[in-house]
Amino acid sequence: MSVYKDTKNNTWKVYYRFTDWQGKVHQSTKRGFPTKREALAWEREQLHKVEADLDMTFESFIDNYTADMKNRLKENTWHTKEHIIRTKLLPYFAKR
Repeated sequence: MSVYKDTKNNTWKVYYRFTDWQGKVHQSTKRGFPTKREALAWEREQLHKVEADLDMTFESFIDNYTADMKNRLKENTWHTKEHIIRTKLLPYFAKR
């Protein structure tokens, strides 16, 4: 994990690598942070997400999933998925 100053845009960027639960190494970059403090905070948040244990409840998994997928999907698709999660999946799997 490293944080660098982008002198061209006068912003900060984060390069980080992590190993997923399958043992695959991934590398990613996030740019455009106005301060070094914000870049480091984002880096810590990403590390925390990656290091989460596999014994989490389904409800915790859904919280992470929704935070990630909500911005990636179109509005109607998201509403459909959210309805299925809320009415079908969470009542049965919430604490498992």
